[in-house]
Amino acid sequence: MMQDILLVLLGLVIGLLAGFFLCRMYMKKYFKKNPPINEKMIETLMSGMGRKPSQKQVKQLMQQMNRMQD
Repeated sequence: MMQDILLVLLGLVIGLLAGFFLCRMYMKKYFKKNPPINEKMIETLMSGMGRKPSQKQVKQLMQQMNRMQD
């Protein structure tokens, strides 16, 4: 009885650790393929909408996006 409970707990711990490392590996691979947005992307996006952004506007937008991610 006690041995069964310990085996279940051990399996759960091993499963959680394996899931964590697999998810971590997947996210690293994903961010390598699809990097987060940067200042150059913001400039391109705003230019595509028909306006030339100043450096100040780009910095403000980057700060807003960083606050939203945290």
